[in-house]
Amino acid sequence: MTYRGPYRIRVDHKPLPRIEHPADAIVKVTRSGICGSDLHLYHGMVPDTRIGSTFGHEFTGVVQEVGRDVKSLSVGDRVLVPFNIACGSCIYCAKDLFSCCENTNPCSNTVGGIYGYSHITGGYDGGQAEYVRVPYADIGPMKIPDGMEEDDAVLLTDVCPTGYQAAEMGEIQKGDTVAVFGAGPIGLLAAKSAYLLGAGRVIVLDHLDYRLEHARRFAGAETLNFKGVRNPVEELRKLTDGLGPDVCIDAVGAEAEGSFFQHLIGVSIPLQAGAPTALQWAINAVRKAGHVSVVGVYGPTFNLVPIGNVLNKGLTVRGSQANVKHYLPILTEHVLAGRLKPNEIITHRLPLEDIAGAYEMFSNKRDQCIKAVLLPEAA
Repeated sequence: MTYRGPYRIRVDHKPLPRIEHPADAIVKVTRSGICGSDLHLYHGMVPDTRIGSTFGHEFTGVVQEVGRDVKSLSVGDRVLVPFNIACGSCIYCAKDLFSCCENTNPCSNTVGGIYGYSHITGGYDGGQAEYVRVPYADIGPMKIPDGMEEDDAVLLTDVCPTGYQAAEMGEIQKGDTVAVFGAGPIGLLAAKSAYLLGAGRVIVLDHLDYRLEHARRFAGAETLNFKGVRNPVEELRKLTDGLGPDVCIDAVGAEAEGSFFQHLIGVSIPLQAGAPTALQWAINAVRKAGHVSVVGVYGPTFNLVPIGNVLNKGLTVRGSQANVKHYLPILTEHVLAGRLKPNEIITHRLPLEDIAGAYEMFSNKRDQCIKAVLLPEAA
């Protein structure tokens, strides 16, 4: 996959990746997901997304080659590769904060390295390809356990850990009411994870009925179509005895629907780093002294958010790129035990060669697409 400019991608031939450092591995890709945050790249919303870049930060594969310093992997191993590129030895990696790695994106003081996510995250080619170079191969990749389906494994590279961390950052207490803004893949996994962490009620908001139906079926959540109510914030208060949810999760990010003004100045004529409509609703809807968890992707510049309400309501607000490796043990346990079935959110499996059509379908929400997974021809 190569980027040619906003809304323009195509399949092309690039040189095979090679071992550039003794700690590298080369992985032959067997599954690669299209993430909602890939759409921000596709739409031209992410700075320094360069022509010729290969996207894709969710992938599994088979190890084809390893550098001489790689000890934990061998040729032929089936692996899932977290989207964070982490060195394993800096002050952040030592605390399992792999998304903040100091060495994989040294030109930035805001984020670590990420596969296929522009030069603001290091300029690494991603996994929407037949082969990919994996730096620090002893740190990131995890061998896929026996008995785990590959469609589940590919969702453990980002979607599942991001949804789980979103719920965990909300510090959910037993019986809490949790509102999840967005019924895309991350929102669905956040809703499911909220129940795993003890929530008593989960309410998922979106404006597309087919996604809300998926939230009811997959996560067992209550749903609210925000286009069908006058004020989503007031509606959430009505549903929670006038107080508001205990926890609100923004699983939408920069291209949220719901506010003409925010969309105009955040997307149409980008005077701010995306339209923070979901974040604004989350802050205003959550009860006093509640928790707001932010995993929807925004740009690095300012946004119009009601920070005064954060102060006056005594809110705790947390946000982070998921520290995938930290969550793999518990999520692997949930998947193998059958408590969590991530592959149930996959609606489309498409050849890598059809990637232009896949992006167009996902972007325009055609054919009731929730999650698309790409398969290279060899897979």
